[in-house]
Amino acid sequence: MSGSTKTMSGLTIGALVVTTAYTVALGSNGWLWFGWVVLGLVTIGMAATRDT
Repeated sequence: MSGSTKTMSGLTIGALVVTTAYTVALGSNGWLWFGWVVLGLVTIGMAATRDT
């Protein structure tokens, strides 16, 4: 994995922690989870294109 892919993976994990904490503290927000899923898909796409 390249440096940018590692950074994106770290950002995705951090966003998951923040989204989960928000959900626990204030209740679920569909837009936050949608954003996290999109971020995760972009990260997976980056990893797939960098590895080939």
